[in-house]
Amino acid sequence: QVQLVESGGGLVQAGGSLRLSCAASGSIFSINVMGWYRQAPGKQRELVAEITSGGNIAYSDSVKGRFTISRDNAKNTVYLQMNSLEPEDTAVYYCNVEQLFRSFWGQGIQVTVSS
Repeated sequence: QVQLVESGGGLVQAGGSLRLSCAASGSIFSINVMGWYRQAPGKQRELVAEITSGGNIAYSDSVKGRFTISRDNAKNTVYLQMNSLEPEDTAVYYCNVEQLFRSFWGQGIQVTVSS
């Protein structure tokens, strides 16, 4: 099994920055994709950004140019640098890891952006 531990969330004012981290542990092998999703109250969970083992990156249009995803394979960790945060970014952010045919999720971490 793979366990995911998220950190770095919290409260920030509009225009500020946060950096989310997600460290994977357990049976770590053949991890293809690492990414971040978010879910705001009353809304569907949506993809924020993802990065493949080959370095391919995709962003949601709503965060492109403001957020940056990266991964450190030596640490089995994926990061999400969030700049120019807006109140609309307020949500629970979930780390996601795809390993072969399985998908693993973190428990979620709150990000709140005040105006």
